[in-house]
Amino acid sequence: MKEAASVWGKVSFKVKRFWESIMLIGELATAAGISREALRFYEQQGLIRARRLANGYRDYPDEVLLLVNYIRTAQQLGFTLAEIGHKLPAIWDAADPAPAIAEVLGEKLLEIDTRIAALQGLRTQLALRLGLDCPLTARVAG
Repeated sequence: MKEAASVWGKVSFKVKRFWESIMLIGELATAAGISREALRFYEQQGLIRARRLANGYRDYPDEVLLLVNYIRTAQQLGFTLAEIGHKLPAIWDAADPAPAIAEVLGEKLLEIDTRIAALQGLRTQLALRLGLDCPLTARVAG
């Protein structure tokens, strides 16, 4: 296995094979079901990377498809790209990624529960103020 520096500088990951085949940006976009612009943006944000061919085209290793699918799933679960970029190296470097993913998802669930509780408190305050003569200036017990 060849050791390759990741996009996060200090973190490294093992590339399981040398760039055996060429996967251009259009092929990756089709395989992942996203636009080329999204892939360029992910690369600009340091989430994925490509080798440049002699003609300047981007060449992606097969593993990048797995990363793109992870990024898209994480976004659908409410993670920001910054959160994904922060958590991705630990997951990618883990010998068994399942426990690392479970930990990250558990942290996100706790964060969501905390936000829900705060929103419920806000909702209660707003509901109490609706019945007042001057809802914005009156003090509400609670």
